[in-house]
Amino acid sequence: MRRFLDLPLLVILMGIGAVSMYVPAAHAVASRDWAVARAFFYSGSLFLVLTGLIGLATIANPATKTSRSHLLALVGTYTVLPIMLAVPLNEVTASNSLFDAWWEMVSSLTTTGASLFEPSALPPSAHLWRALVGWIGGFFALVTAVAILAPMNLGGFEVLTGAPAGQGAVGASQITRVADPSERLVRYTFALLPIYGALTLMLWILLILAGDGPLVAACHAMSTLATSGISPVGGISGGGSGIAGEFFIFLFLAFALTRRMYPGEKLAQLTGDLRRDPEFRLGLLIVATVPLLLFLRHWIGAFEEETVEDIDAALRALWGAAFTVMSFLTTTGFESTDWAEARTWSGLKSPGLILAGLTVIGGGVATTAGGVKLLRVYALFRHGQREMERLIHPNSVGGAGIIARRLRRQGAQIAWIFFMLFATSIALVMLALSLTGLDFESTTVLSVAALSTTGPLATVAAETPIAWGSLDQAAKAILAAAMVLGRLETLAIIALLNPEFWRG
Repeated sequence: MRRFLDLPLLVILMGIGAVSMYVPAAHAVASRDWAVARAFFYSGSLFLVLTGLIGLATIANPATKTSRSHLLALVGTYTVLPIMLAVPLNEVTASNSLFDAWWEMVSSLTTTGASLFEPSALPPSAHLWRALVGWIGGFFALVTAVAILAPMNLGGFEVLTGAPAGQGAVGASQITRVADPSERLVRYTFALLPIYGALTLMLWILLILAGDGPLVAACHAMSTLATSGISPVGGISGGGSGIAGEFFIFLFLAFALTRRMYPGEKLAQLTGDLRRDPEFRLGLLIVATVPLLLFLRHWIGAFEEETVEDIDAALRALWGAAFTVMSFLTTTGFESTDWAEARTWSGLKSPGLILAGLTVIGGGVATTAGGVKLLRVYALFRHGQREMERLIHPNSVGGAGIIARRLRRQGAQIAWIFFMLFATSIALVMLALSLTGLDFESTTVLSVAALSTTGPLATVAAETPIAWGSLDQAAKAILAAAMVLGRLETLAIIALLNPEFWRG
């Protein structure tokens, strides 16, 4: 095991990906789908042998600067590894190109959940493979956030430390020495994997009890914990769990609001109590207020349509708004069945712009969610609040401790820089997509969906649902790069371009 862990990170991930191919192979065998079973079994066996050979060739040449090698490995994971993961998917969808299968795996691994295929176009085992890759990608995002990005002041932790992004370690967790990234990866993997797996298993059982089939429940459970939004039946409405299933998913989506929902994460703590956690409180505030505003909007529409006395439809509209807001805030993208019922009740269209804004905000730092992240939004809010106080009392003392002061000053500054970089990224992706012939609305929705890793946004935010499969090759390539950028975040890419990062 020690020699295995000494291998390059990308080689280890190749081995994990190859072994994971046996899961859909076993499912295909149980379903007596022999062609699909052979595609996954042969691919897994071939790549397992190839991984072993690459491991033997690289184990004698360890990286001299592990932080740099691991950050580069993150880029390779989201760009090169999907080529291997796409081979069995391409075999079971022979009518499509390897590029489309690679794009599908990039979407799954980055937990975007966008798909080029209609649900009926893929066999059940292929849907399981997509959900499994998304589940692995979500766990990989969890581990690398606290093991690689946090010690480098990336991934949102730079807001708390106030140190330059990509430089230095989080001092609160490093007392005697700077731990090796490989050691941190192993430690956090063993700390988080049992909880991550147990939560997925628990939600799977609950969804089965609520009425979903085993495959649908497994895919929805993995997609909820990974916030990928991957579904073999086109969304929650295609399953059989109904409101009970949505309620269970709603509860488990709370794990994407703050890193403190997971055990073992002690880096850069702002407070020691979940009830005082700013990310969790801000997330709950958004989930409580936005659905009420949407419900008021629908109620006004129902009043004009003279259907306001339909109490059952009103309650279903309120629940549909609450679930959908929670889902898109955590960048999962599941749409409640009652979200459509609200339109029927009020006669109004869905406010897609609000859902796009929620995905831009995103979930918590060091979670599976994408977007700008709640902690950065909270830092900007506290900075604005403090500036308003200084307008009234210019000589006042802010107080609340050194961490709060750092959050309001350096933290807010770097949060604003990241927000501007995120907005600039949206503009650049929109510009690139416009060169492929797409209109303004489509480029806006697709850019936000890719950079916030919320693939289902394309079907609900635009006036007319946008089909990912209708895009040309150039647009797909641009959006694949945007998905990788959204998962890694702009500051990590900038850190790779920093000359100081390459010295030594």
